[in-house]
Amino acid sequence: MNPGLSWTFLSLFFLEIPVHFKVEDFVRTTVEFARVLLVDDNPASRLTLQTVLQAGGYAVDSAASAAEAVGKLDEQEYELVLSDLGMESPEAGYRVLAHARSMDYRPAIALITKEHEEPESLNDAASALVEPEDVPGLLTQVADLISDRARRRIRRQQRAAAVCS
Repeated sequence: MNPGLSWTFLSLFFLEIPVHFKVEDFVRTTVEFARVLLVDDNPASRLTLQTVLQAGGYAVDSAASAAEAVGKLDEQEYELVLSDLGMESPEAGYRVLAHARSMDYRPAIALITKEHEEPESLNDAASALVEPEDVPGLLTQVADLISDRARRRIRRQQRAAAVCS
């Protein structure tokens, strides 16, 4: 092969698409990933966790402060909110989680902890503690939290349908 030439290979895949098929139908049937809001003021931690979560198949938005997170919660629906406890102030993480709990869509919520001790008011603030050092455990916890949220949501919808019938 001549060193000045480069080769590009192109693979073509053909799909059998029914004649009555519309592009809009295909777009609507594509997979939607669970959306996670990651809140951490430490850029290295935030980027690392975001990368791990995205590799795990989640759509991840991130925020560097409680104020930014609150704004994102108001703009977008999330299945899970993961927040660092102490950011710009010791109670910043709790403010984020309290705002997340107030949302009509009720995301699952958890605190990111880098320490091995449980905050005293965990029961009031979060559904779980997530330790980012344990990557398989982190992904398992995230999946469990999102699954639990989905089950709760289905139960609420079933109760509402039963009341209306």
